[in-house]
Amino acid sequence: MWELVRANQRRAATLVVLMAALLFLLGYTLGEALAPGAGAGGLFVAFLVWIGLTLVSYYQGDSIFLALARARRIEKKDNPVLFNVVEEMSIAAGLPKPPDVYIIDEAAPNAFATGRDPQHAVVAVTAGLLETLNRDELQGVIAHELGHVANRDVLYMMVVGVMMGAIVLLADAGARAFFYGGGRRRTSSRSGGQAQLIILVVAVALMILAPLVAQVIYLAISRRREYLADASSALYTRYPEGLASALEKISRSTAKLGVATRATAPMYIVNPLGVSPRGLADLTSTHPPISERIRILRSMGAGAGLVHYDQAFRKVTGRAVGVVPFGALAAAETKPAAPPATPDPGSRLERVRQTTDMLWRLNRYSFVPCACGTTLKFPPAYLGRQIACPHCGTVHKVQLTAA
Repeated sequence: MWELVRANQRRAATLVVLMAALLFLLGYTLGEALAPGAGAGGLFVAFLVWIGLTLVSYYQGDSIFLALARARRIEKKDNPVLFNVVEEMSIAAGLPKPPDVYIIDEAAPNAFATGRDPQHAVVAVTAGLLETLNRDELQGVIAHELGHVANRDVLYMMVVGVMMGAIVLLADAGARAFFYGGGRRRTSSRSGGQAQLIILVVAVALMILAPLVAQVIYLAISRRREYLADASSALYTRYPEGLASALEKISRSTAKLGVATRATAPMYIVNPLGVSPRGLADLTSTHPPISERIRILRSMGAGAGLVHYDQAFRKVTGRAVGVVPFGALAAAETKPAAPPATPDPGSRLERVRQTTDMLWRLNRYSFVPCACGTTLKFPPAYLGRQIACPHCGTVHKVQLTAA
């Protein structure tokens, strides 16, 4: 897997350099267009904007993302099954420690990973994901997210996302300054000559095209990394059908993820803004077509290694070049697929009950067992009150207790 990580990092670094060059070129031309000779100043401003946003993203990006998703950290006692899956897949991925686990109180099934490195990684899942998927499917999703962590995707996506944001900010600021101030004065002045006119045209073109080019680069990284994370999931679980079935269920969901935005959508396993009532999530700008991802996983046959995934990718997509870097393929071992790892006797109703109880505990609900077999659940506002059981009439005093 180290060959995959290295090749992945080399390709990502090339795209990051292209994004940085575009950012600095935009800063320089905007400086020259707004004030002759101020190109170096514009370049410096672009550099400062990028450095500031990068530092914030590197040290606080995961906290910001978790806050936007309204995710809350949970402990192993809150959901032992989820934690066991995370621990198992962390070992399979070779991570130095299991990531912290967060829950999002949303009905839409989805998940994401974030963090600047494997030592500071976080995986977050929605309540809807825990309710919808059985253990093997949940394992496939968690393995996909830990694949992003092991492949160092989360850091690169944060850096490139910050660069794209900086380009958009500079382009917007330059457009406002040009059309409402400096641009008018410059077009009325003839002292600049033809060279200044060329710079002005280039600046205007960059203000229009730079955000679009940045978006294309961002998508090139995002889509490729989803394929590689799918390949990693098949490798870690040795059961490609688990992730394929999970993606199928997620795509059929009609629930909307209310906490998702255009800026955060690329981090999720399935685009949370692209799921239609019919479950067609293929029309998405940040993720590969979900039906294609499913077909690739189910075309791996009796294999579960990187070689098998790359062969299935080329077969399904019709592309001559696969998605797994050549160096990683040369060093990859042939891994046979395995049967479902663990029997899952729990029904969907049981998963819904367990997930709901977990969310109630997080919201400080009191669980009061009654002698008749009923477990009464009260919100914090009922603490200290005397409440009768609706089934047997026994009166209970509501106290803050664990279930």
